[in-house]
Amino acid sequence: MPSSFDLDAAIRKIPNHPKDGILFYDLMPLFADPEGLGACVTRISDWARPRDVDIVLGAEARGFIVGGAVARELGVGFAAARKPGKLPGRTVHQEYELEYGIDTLEIHEDVITPGMRVLVHDDLLATGGTARAKCGLVERLGGVVAGVAFVVELTFLPGADRLSGYDLLSLVQYDSESVSAVG
Repeated sequence: MPSSFDLDAAIRKIPNHPKDGILFYDLMPLFADPEGLGACVTRISDWARPRDVDIVLGAEARGFIVGGAVARELGVGFAAARKPGKLPGRTVHQEYELEYGIDTLEIHEDVITPGMRVLVHDDLLATGGTARAKCGLVERLGGVVAGVAFVVELTFLPGADRLSGYDLLSLVQYDSESVSAVG
């Protein structure tokens, strides 16, 4: 895929969604474009390859899209972090804070083994709660967070601060919500 693909141009910005004052970054048009999806997968995979990743851990649902493709590109497995009750069998869970409450993620307890190098992936880094929870799950199971990769980072929010100490990649950064929006 061409490295010159403009990811930002393919991301739809929707003002006042899901509520007034919020600018929603819709990545689905980017993922629907084969060149856009390919550019995301290639750029993250190229960054992850020298980190000797053993498995990619993605959160539902948008984190599954690029995360699974990156795992395939790297020739490694994919692990799913899901909401409670969605995974059969024995799981471990991690609670994390949201702006408006507490949420929980679960993964299968046997998907990450001690020493395994894990690429934590999600579509968007905002406050960092979801990504930090996934890192916590990896470490509780004895794995090593080899890196944390996002398609989009909202740099005006504290997500990167909450992930301090981890190797971080974001393909597109927005430093304010004053981005030119289209509906």
